[in-house]
Amino acid sequence: MNVPVSTIGIVGARGHTGMELIRLIAAHPSLELAFVSSRELDGQRVADHVDGFAGGLRYASLDPAAVAAQCADVVILALPNGKAAPYVAAIDAANPDTLILDLSADYRFDPSWYYGLPELTRGQWRGEKRISNPGCYATAMELSITPLKDLLAAPPVCFGVSGYSGAGTTPSDKNDPDKLRDNLMPYALTGHMHEKEASFRLGIPVEFMPHVAPHFRGLTVTTNLYLTRPLKREDVLQRFHAAYDGENLVSVTDEAPWVSRVAHKHYAEIGGFAVSANGKRVVVVAALDNLLKGAATQAMQNINRAIGVDEYTAIPT
Repeated sequence: MNVPVSTIGIVGARGHTGMELIRLIAAHPSLELAFVSSRELDGQRVADHVDGFAGGLRYASLDPAAVAAQCADVVILALPNGKAAPYVAAIDAANPDTLILDLSADYRFDPSWYYGLPELTRGQWRGEKRISNPGCYATAMELSITPLKDLLAAPPVCFGVSGYSGAGTTPSDKNDPDKLRDNLMPYALTGHMHEKEASFRLGIPVEFMPHVAPHFRGLTVTTNLYLTRPLKREDVLQRFHAAYDGENLVSVTDEAPWVSRVAHKHYAEIGGFAVSANGKRVVVVAALDNLLKGAATQAMQNINRAIGVDEYTAIPT
């Protein structure tokens, strides 16, 4: 099938995820980057900031009305939480058929938006043109919990550690390499947005304790699961293989995954699968690159399906 080229723009393109998206779009046969919006980089050449991007396109500082006036087929909102609504409203008014993909948490709890975690929600997509991209930690937690969700005896408890790219580009203690050196920084130990997101999406309470580490990219989530009946390790493995063996971007491994091995990779790894002596406690470890499968790669999966091309187009697998 010959799919026409769709124009695409990014709002908030200065961030780490925005740069990853630019690289993926540059290699995509059915997407043409029409604009990249950034106040801080206004007027500067994209090629001077993003390795692998060629051409004369420049960053522009575009307000919501200006973004809507671009009339792009697809708009990605890569903005901090709480900033998406004016852009959505402007696009709704001017070009309601535009495909909007939001990377923030602003619409992850909105039932009128499709929640795009393809491995778990692919069958729920009904052609929506408003897609909410899951959070990076929430992706890892939901993938870790879902195959055993029907057997849970208590809320899953998740211990998370991420690289400091997850704290964004606005300076803070959580992305200051000097303060993170030889350190592990706990934060938002109750009520983290991804705790709320995973709980909402799974329909069960999830407990999550995040930390920031000195490395730049990649995250790991270790999840403790108490079960209503005992399972053998091979039973646990069978459930995870049945859930994910057909997925290009989820790998089930025997050993616990390492962050260093998934950094710069487009897939999540789930492994470890330690089972207690009585068979009623399972510990699962998931690792993924927070900028890729946790953000840009997952966005590309969703966009590909929405524009009618293979889900993995332009995603190295």
